[in-house]
Amino acid sequence: MSLSEKDKAFLKQLARDAIEARLFKKKLPKREIPETLKHKQGAFVTIKKKGELRGCIGYIKGYLPLFETVEEMAQHAAFNDPRFEALKKEELDDIEIEISVLSPLKKIDSIDEIEVGKHGIYIEKGFYSGLLLPQVATEHGWDRTTFLEHTCYKAGLDKDAYKDKDTDIYIFTAEVF
Repeated sequence: MSLSEKDKAFLKQLARDAIEARLFKKKLPKREIPETLKHKQGAFVTIKKKGELRGCIGYIKGYLPLFETVEEMAQHAAFNDPRFEALKKEELDDIEIEISVLSPLKKIDSIDEIEVGKHGIYIEKGFYSGLLLPQVATEHGWDRTTFLEHTCYKAGLDKDAYKDKDTDIYIFTAEVF
């Protein structure tokens, strides 16, 4: 899971082009897709405006080829994140796009396996689930316990739900650019 700088630049441009295409109701430009971006892999697209979160949506698992995931999630992050209004044309110049390409999930038996700054967390309990990307804990200066508690909150659970025997905890890494 190591993308070249050229692949990263391609994906960033693809994400921006996908957002612009939707904003201005135009078609995406035709382009040759590198083979390295055709494999199925989970990814999130995060949009920030002047350093503040403006949208973040992704696929945890690889349902689509990576380039398609980035294209689709860029549009969802810009226009369908329920926490925010849809992006407007006048905001376009003020946004930064961050892409997180995810490794496969790994179920863990002990929270001691979580390395803050390296791992993201995905928690499942019954019908509830929540995910926080690895960089979230670092950006907020959280320790492992705080990271777990906030992932539980994101899932709609009590902050200590990660301690319950019927809660499944998964970790993953992300290549963030």
